[in-house]
Amino acid sequence: MRFTSEAQYQIPTLAGWMEPLVDRLVGFRRDIHANPELSFREFRTTGRIVAALEEAGLSPQRFEGVGVFVDVGRGPIALGLRADIDALPVLEETGLPYASTNEGVCHACGHDIHTTVMLGVALLLKNMDDAGQLHGRIRVIFQPAEETLPSGALFVISQGALEGIPRILALHCEPRIDAGKIGTRIGAITSASDTIKIELTGRGGHTSRPHLTEDMVFALAQIAVNVPAVLNRRIDVRSAVSVVWGQIHAGSAPNAIPASGYMAGTMRCLDAAAWHGAGELLDEVVRQVAAPYGVDVKLEHIRGVPPVVNTAEETELIEDAARAEIGSSAIVLTPQSMGGEDFAWMTQRVPGAMMRLGTRTPGGDTYDLHRGDYIPDERAIAVGVRVMARAALDAIAASGARDGEPVEA
Repeated sequence: MRFTSEAQYQIPTLAGWMEPLVDRLVGFRRDIHANPELSFREFRTTGRIVAALEEAGLSPQRFEGVGVFVDVGRGPIALGLRADIDALPVLEETGLPYASTNEGVCHACGHDIHTTVMLGVALLLKNMDDAGQLHGRIRVIFQPAEETLPSGALFVISQGALEGIPRILALHCEPRIDAGKIGTRIGAITSASDTIKIELTGRGGHTSRPHLTEDMVFALAQIAVNVPAVLNRRIDVRSAVSVVWGQIHAGSAPNAIPASGYMAGTMRCLDAAAWHGAGELLDEVVRQVAAPYGVDVKLEHIRGVPPVVNTAEETELIEDAARAEIGSSAIVLTPQSMGGEDFAWMTQRVPGAMMRLGTRTPGGDTYDLHRGDYIPDERAIAVGVRVMARAALDAIAASGARDGEPVEA
């Protein structure tokens, strides 16, 4: 179904409603950027969100500990919007005047942008409601702990965040798309992501006599090289299973075979069905590769998140909103990412979609996420607010049409 008609595109955009909010939102973003907080520790961030919402006359509801949601408008909820609010344990290297003051922690994934955009949507819709121009209800969720396991999404779901929500949208910064544009995709837009931890133990010994003990470092090396290779031969290549190691530790002397070793990494998969099968296969493959070397194996496979799967109707809702606000040429097809996103748990429960928000300064440098030098173009904030707010209004209109009520623009 189409959420808007070509005639509706003639309705004035939300630029006029957005303009009075821009400076305030940029200031808010810079404040939480300078004061980033790790997962499940977002106390100050939650407080700043609550204060901004209450100042606007809204009634935010805190989750246990950290995080908050707010309903704007009246009647049945037409749409949920979600932002993640946590930062990463990464040292900021931008040199910006509002750089992180919490050493070793920074918003290297753009969650400060996500939070600011959804705050802006709540404030814009509240202004429309005060003017008698909001004819439904929208729920905005500010979720903690996207960057950790257990998932912050599961935490807020368990507290009823999705109750009464028929569909849900989110956004994620994309440093490979110019500010002023968005990226969309029907189907899986992220991958499944798990954590793998492996501990090997043996007797240890002298490097001159590896045949008298278990060669720990050699066994670790074989697992590091062969487990990804075997999985790639045992699972359909179209599922794109990727195992990459981030840690390998063993030993302290060049002439001593250590008695233990440790390695950890991630397993990512583009296909949800293959993700389930790969989990069962992983244990078998690790033990088979390690078996010839006589080491004892302790494997911890921590299930992370499934892929975020964008439904066609909710993706269309985003695209129609973007056409109305920023034009058709500003919408680009985004590739499926190998990154994981716990918004997937929400889309497993209600139909939903995530859009990519372009944050690269046109003609400027391309930064990468999860790096200390990531600098998003703040002009993306207004774009995100306008597209998400328009999607909210269109969802309200579509909800009214389904219920047999007059649709008001």
